[in-house]
Amino acid sequence: MLQGIILYEVVSMLFYTALGMGLMWVCWKVIDIVTPFPIIKEIEEDQNVALAILIASIFIAMAIIIAAVVLS
Repeated sequence: MLQGIILYEVVSMLFYTALGMGLMWVCWKVIDIVTPFPIIKEIEEDQNVALAILIASIFIAMAIIIAAVVLS
């Protein structure tokens, strides 16, 4: 019985990890489509640190929201 519980928890963890990563990818694509300029070019080539911090804070906020939804 203990092995069944552990297997269930591992499968559940993998499922919710894939779900969270998929949602983060969809959010990234939406942000990329909505912005009028290429985000990757601005961060990598033009060294726009402010934009990198903004995108990172958006991802952190989305991760917290997704984690709260998955845990509820």
